[in-house]
Amino acid sequence: MGITYTGHARKRMRQRGITPEEVSFVLNHADYVKKSFEGRKEAVGHLKGRSIKIVYAEEESYIKVITVM
Repeated sequence: MGITYTGHARKRMRQRGITPEEVSFVLNHADYVKKSFEGRKEAVGHLKGRSIKIVYAEEESYIKVITVM
């Protein structure tokens, strides 16, 4: 399943120094995933000593990353 990013997510990734590879890692190896609003999900994982939270939507054939914190 592919990953796409909203403009907002890309902006936050640049601001926070988070790469697409790190987002993919957290999505695939999250410490936990919980339901968010409007059918979205939040994945939280730890990488390189920091906690990363990703809000995303599962579409039919891809994952759309909404924001990265």
